[in-house]
Amino acid sequence: MARATRTKSLSRSKRTASANRASASQKRDWSRVRFLCVAALMAVVWCSLWGRAYSLQVVDTQNLSGRALRQHLTSELVTGRRGKILDRDNRVLASTLAIKSVFVRPYEVESPYTVSVRLANILKVDPKFIRKKIKKGRNFVWIKRKIDDRTAAAIKKQGLKGVYLQTEFGRIYPNKMLTGNLLGYVGVDEKGLAGIEYAFNKTLTGSSSKFVVQRDAAGRRLFLQGAEETTPLQGDDISLTIDSEVQFFAEQAVQYAVNAYDAKWGGAMVVDVASGDILAWAQAPMFNPNVFGQYSSSQRRDHIAQDVLEMGSTIKPFLMAAALEEKIIEPDSLFFCENGKWKLHNVRIRDTKKLQWLTAKKVLSYSSNIGTAKIGLELGATKYRDYLVRLGFGKKAALPLAGQSSGILRPLKNWTQVDLANAAFGQGFASTLPQLAEAYLVLANGGVRKPLRLVKNFPLREEVLKENSQRVFSEETTHTVLKMMQDVVESGTGKSAAISGVSIGGKTGTAQKAARSGGYGSKYTSSFVGLIPALNPEFIILVVVDEPAKNYYGSKVAAPAFKEIAMRYMALNGTLPDFEKSRLLASAIPSTLIPKYGERRFDVGGKPQVSGNSIPDLRGRSIRFAMEVYARQGIIPSVMGSGAFVKKQKPAAGAKWSAGSKQQYTLWLSEQS
Repeated sequence: MARATRTKSLSRSKRTASANRASASQKRDWSRVRFLCVAALMAVVWCSLWGRAYSLQVVDTQNLSGRALRQHLTSELVTGRRGKILDRDNRVLASTLAIKSVFVRPYEVESPYTVSVRLANILKVDPKFIRKKIKKGRNFVWIKRKIDDRTAAAIKKQGLKGVYLQTEFGRIYPNKMLTGNLLGYVGVDEKGLAGIEYAFNKTLTGSSSKFVVQRDAAGRRLFLQGAEETTPLQGDDISLTIDSEVQFFAEQAVQYAVNAYDAKWGGAMVVDVASGDILAWAQAPMFNPNVFGQYSSSQRRDHIAQDVLEMGSTIKPFLMAAALEEKIIEPDSLFFCENGKWKLHNVRIRDTKKLQWLTAKKVLSYSSNIGTAKIGLELGATKYRDYLVRLGFGKKAALPLAGQSSGILRPLKNWTQVDLANAAFGQGFASTLPQLAEAYLVLANGGVRKPLRLVKNFPLREEVLKENSQRVFSEETTHTVLKMMQDVVESGTGKSAAISGVSIGGKTGTAQKAARSGGYGSKYTSSFVGLIPALNPEFIILVVVDEPAKNYYGSKVAAPAFKEIAMRYMALNGTLPDFEKSRLLASAIPSTLIPKYGERRFDVGGKPQVSGNSIPDLRGRSIRFAMEVYARQGIIPSVMGSGAFVKKQKPAAGAKWSAGSKQQYTLWLSEQS
């Protein structure tokens, strides 16, 4: 029995061992399966990774590299600073300053409402306007261009996310209204829109440079790629022939004439005969190009270059020169002036006085329309028109200005005898003031054409120089005409332009303006042209006043303005007789008739008031004002430095005048008041 029991136990043991061996065998089999599965999975993963890596680094490398660069690198186009505009003595007429502008990246803005309200409070605009811009969904939107430094500092202090300040360039005209109509103005993108700014926009505009900028994930700039960076170049400067001092008192004189006679506008040019340089290009009313948007297009208009006017009797010297050159007349040739009324083909020609027999010289001196018309008829339309063309009428003046007019000079086939008679005394054809200046420069230059010059550092083209160097009249003819013009000032219609001790030749002009309905209306253009000295001119001054209301004769309206400009110009050059200097100071143009510039620097039109025996405080005043203060005491101070305004004075304000002693008077100048 015991044996049987052992046999059973042994049998169970064998079955248990067999079962354990089977179980162990099964476990080993699953491990292998798991291993194989993991190995296969790893193989698939690695193959996928290697495949993806191959795709990224080999197949799509160019596309992905470009996308990465676009995300982290961006190019910025930067334009160099716009060049300056300078006068003949390198005084700054137009310059460029760095100015801040504010923009927003809408996708970075967390709270459009908060940002719009805070910006609106600083910029003084409607918050809805800013919120509307921010919600447009673009990556970049301008909020306001060219803000002042205080506003920029206030925005920066807010630290608004998504709001940025960008440095741009802004044009500034430090003399404000001075030469405004000639200089023109630039738009918000620094592009010239009128005047010199427009005509020389390509020259003044700085060259563009490309910057590649690297940014982090937040869009902040990290550095500039030096390999792709080029240095921005500043635009070239333009140097004009304009003399700021001459320009200033020419503008004063013209403004006075316009205000005194309620005229539409007035203009004046001062031309140096030896060089043809235009020293002044003055207009009134004036405008401030710093705030050009506040003025109408008529106020911004360059009337001198663009307005075409019948110049009236200022044309008569050219008819005389042509008739003398063609041997049609002599200075003493007699003409009957019909007692002031003459009928030609049912058209009545009148003089202001009942004149009878006059020599050709007196015809010009008394400005007889009838006598001039008879000389024109003897000369003939063909020859007279040919001389007008050779003088430059009927084509634009050789000046680098856009928008110039060619004037009006009809074809010869359209001229009748009446047209010829009218053209003889300056009606029936029209010109701009620069065209008239070119013609008078021929007389002043001995009968040879000479081009006007407005820009110093840009030479005239070869064909322009060739065309403007031809002889029109002989020296003998021009000398005779200049002598006749001297008589105009000494004993004729130009007596109001006379300056004691100065030889002046000139011609008045009073032209009736054409009416829109046809014929001539009730409006006039008054003008005067003067040459100093009379027989060997060194400079020419032309003045025109359009549509004066209270009086329209050139001798009353334009000639006094010429005289004021001439006296101040001669005083500036030290050629004005001493007894006229004191009269000039005593009869300065009343400042109440000159528009306010808004700064102390422009107060030189009035008489400097000197109280007692003490030196006034001249700091911040214009140099011209200060010089007049000293001149009233018979003192010529020393001037140190450069600029237009007094920075420091010695002796100081409050010290006693001592003109008779050896006291040294010195003024230090600055560009800023």
